[in-house]
Amino acid sequence: MADDRQNPQGVGPTFAVYVDESGDEGFRFGSGSSEWFVLSAVVIRRAFELDTVKLVDDVRSLLGRPDRKPLHFRDLRHEHRLPFVDRISKANLRAVNVLVHKPSIKEPEKFQERYHLYFYATRYLLERVSWYCRDHRTPHDPGDGSARIVFSNRSSMSYDEMRDYFSCLQARTGLFDIRIDWSVIKPEQIEAATSGKYMGLQIADAVASSLFYAVQPSQYGYTEDRYARILLTVTGVAGAWVTGLNSGRERLKTE
Repeated sequence: MADDRQNPQGVGPTFAVYVDESGDEGFRFGSGSSEWFVLSAVVIRRAFELDTVKLVDDVRSLLGRPDRKPLHFRDLRHEHRLPFVDRISKANLRAVNVLVHKPSIKEPEKFQERYHLYFYATRYLLERVSWYCRDHRTPHDPGDGSARIVFSNRSSMSYDEMRDYFSCLQARTGLFDIRIDWSVIKPEQIEAATSGKYMGLQIADAVASSLFYAVQPSQYGYTEDRYARILLTVTGVAGAWVTGLNSGRERLKTE
């Protein structure tokens, strides 16, 4: 059974944040690398976390999928993706997204080192997650106002290094242009899990894939933005399009 539990009154984080990606971090355009890399975070109040279990279970039932088998958006047919994103669009959650157009990066060699692009995009993703949680928590919410961050597990990723990266950012806040609200993002509350363990990760996968299809042309040169348009009720303006990364402050266009 999926380990999605409600948050006891006043204990632990207020929010649960599930993170997944679509696309890749490679720069071999025309030889397998995607032009776009998308990171998506689904933000849920932990008091309502069981709603994500019901949402995914309902979609599985509707599509005739086996119980407990994770829903992977890429594996679904178009007509099955539509009810999935429609249910997400009506759910009590928020999606925050960062989209990186890799061909626009001015000095790509700086982002080809291990984890560099992923960590950098994650920094801006969690920055915006922290703003959303800070601005929407209330004195009546259970928990301490922070967020538990769960990444979809990547076998090649070191999450210890990710926690160290965010601890380093936290230590440098005030010296550099780092705008994460650290009352929300706590490095020790970053973890990774498989999509079968948390339904929220399956929702994050659907959101990231939906945005990826909206911007990444297929092999025939077409994009599909219908899924992303359906999700506008939960994505709204909570995200950034990263059109270029250079040695200075990144050019970020908030949509």
